[in-house]
Amino acid sequence: MLRSLYTATTGMVAQQMQMDVLSNNLANVQTPGFKKSRVIFQDLMYQIDRGAGSTISQGADAPTGIEIGLGTRTAAVERVFRSGGIREGGQYDILIEGQGFFQVQDPSGSLFYTRNGSFRPDATGNLVTADGLQLSPPIQPIPVESSSVTIGKDGTVTATIPGQEQPTNLGQIQITRFINPAGLRSVGRSLFEPTVASGEALSGTPGAEGFPTVQQRMLEMSNVQIVEEMVDMITAQRAYEIGSKLIQTADEMLSVATNIRR
Repeated sequence: MLRSLYTATTGMVAQQMQMDVLSNNLANVQTPGFKKSRVIFQDLMYQIDRGAGSTISQGADAPTGIEIGLGTRTAAVERVFRSGGIREGGQYDILIEGQGFFQVQDPSGSLFYTRNGSFRPDATGNLVTADGLQLSPPIQPIPVESSSVTIGKDGTVTATIPGQEQPTNLGQIQITRFINPAGLRSVGRSLFEPTVASGEALSGTPGAEGFPTVQQRMLEMSNVQIVEEMVDMITAQRAYEIGSKLIQTADEMLSVATNIRR
């Protein structure tokens, strides 16, 4: 009976983890470039009272065994890098049309990776994120006198300057890919860091072999689907309630067994 108490407890702990992850997903349903997380569970070890194929009597072997499971645990919480919804944005908003990341750099020189393509020019004309992280490798500063900026599907950035016949080439935006993006480490602010599991960063120009193109004036939103998360939330809630009921029932049965002589 004590075994059922501990087994039900592992289920409740697992569903609490599920609720924690779902809460974070729903909290970021409007965060540009946000990628939802999902919990992966696995069953725990089994207590084997009788192994399959063991001898029952002379000349007779058991076709099946007696194995009692001891619950569940969280095996992983992984990011789902499915593309999110698309919304029309401003002149400096950029959408990656496929798998890949923008590489940005903080003032200390550390590199991070993001799907959030919401960029803006800073006081010196460099394209930066909302937190001031500069696009890396950087393009040339956008001239103050430019009337418009165009970003081609291959990442080429050009500025139209009044009085000049040809647009001024400011550089080309690079896209970075990883062999296992689910292995990236989340550091908040829609930023990721590479790990041993993610593999090394592979950078290239948009549209080159193995790299997606980009689109100006479009912004990728969160890939969280509210209906999907709500269904998972209801399932987790019901599973948690059943776990608590199992503990209550097992406790009542244990109480009956303890008081059987009275």
